[in-house]
Amino acid sequence: MSDYENFGGKEFFEVLVKDFYAEVINDSILKPMYPEKDLVGAQERLTLFLMQYWGGPTTYSDQRGHPRLRMRHAGFAIDFAARDAWLNSMEKALNKQQLNEENKSKLWNYLVMAADGMINTRTDGVI
Repeated sequence: MSDYENFGGKEFFEVLVKDFYAEVINDSILKPMYPEKDLVGAQERLTLFLMQYWGGPTTYSDQRGHPRLRMRHAGFAIDFAARDAWLNSMEKALNKQQLNEENKSKLWNYLVMAADGMINTRTDGVI
């Protein structure tokens, strides 16, 4: 059985991402990065990406090609504060889901690694 199936399939990822974006729209750091006119599209893309990454349908790549996460996020200044805000919103969403600890830990570890990989600027004055 794939992680996609173990997590709960399409419904799990749809609810997780919906709950995540409910947090994003209330976050002063993240909200400006997500144009309101594209929130539905962003939600769909993240859902499809996560589904595919965890062993679900390849719809994301079929529609958009290789994920190229860093390239797709290069237009946004993502610093440590933005990473932390993203992880905070995702953690709140993840905590609302019904996952056993092993699956929750597996998913969370990936999310932290992915968020760390998106950092592309330093605005904290540290050299």
